[in-house]
Amino acid sequence: MDKYTLLQNYIRSNPERIGKVIDFDPSTDRLYPFDFTASNTELTAEDFEDTTLFSKWVTQKLHETRSRYGIGGYMEHRTIYARSEHFNTGDEPRRLHLGIDIWADAGTPVYCPIEGHIHSFHDNNNHGDYGPTIILKHQLGDLELYSLYGHLTRKDLEGLKAGQKFEKDQQIGAFGNQDENGHWPPHLHFQLMFDMEGWAGDYPGVAKFSEKEMWMANIPDPNLILRF
Repeated sequence: MDKYTLLQNYIRSNPERIGKVIDFDPSTDRLYPFDFTASNTELTAEDFEDTTLFSKWVTQKLHETRSRYGIGGYMEHRTIYARSEHFNTGDEPRRLHLGIDIWADAGTPVYCPIEGHIHSFHDNNNHGDYGPTIILKHQLGDLELYSLYGHLTRKDLEGLKAGQKFEKDQQIGAFGNQDENGHWPPHLHFQLMFDMEGWAGDYPGVAKFSEKEMWMANIPDPNLILRF
C-alpha cells in the first residue's frame, strides 16, 4: 500500500487524533480561494514586487468577500515568484507551489494538528523565503509524516529544541509580519512530507514545474489534515 493511501486510512480511522492548524469554524468562517497563477489579472507586477501593496490587496480581498482566511496553492503554477531571485536561479525558474498557504493577519495563531516532536527549525531569512520555520515529525502507526510551518514570527523559534514534544492542538507559533516572514503578506505555508530527504530547518516549498510528479510522490495534499 502506498504512503498516500496509508495516510488517508489513518486519518479516516483516527479522526479524534487529528486537530487544527488554525482556528476555523466551517459553520461560520468563510475561506477565499486565492489564485496566484497567470489567470490572476487583478495584481500587477508592481503589486507583487511591493510587499506593502501586495499585503493591502490581500487584506482588501478578504474584507470584500467577508472571509476570515485566504487559502490555496497546492501544486499551483504560480507567476508571483518572479518577484524573488530566490526562485529564479538555474536552468528553469521555480514556479510550482508545493504546500497550502493560509492568508490572514499577522499574529494569527498556528497549532500542532497531530501529536509530534520538533524535527528541526530555522530562520530562512532570504527575500521571498520562509523566514522562521518549524518542522514537526509525527508517527502515525507505521507511517512517518512531517509537517512544515513557514512564515512564522522569530519569537516562535526562541527556546525550541529538537525532539521537543507538542500535543495535538497546542499552539506552536503565529503568522509573522512582512519584516520577519521573508517579506510576504502575513500567511502560513503549511506543507506535508513523507521523507525529509536530509533537509533540516527547511524543505523546498516551491519547485520546478517540470518535476511536479516527483514532488507529488513525497508531498501529499495538506488538505487531508486541514479539511477545508
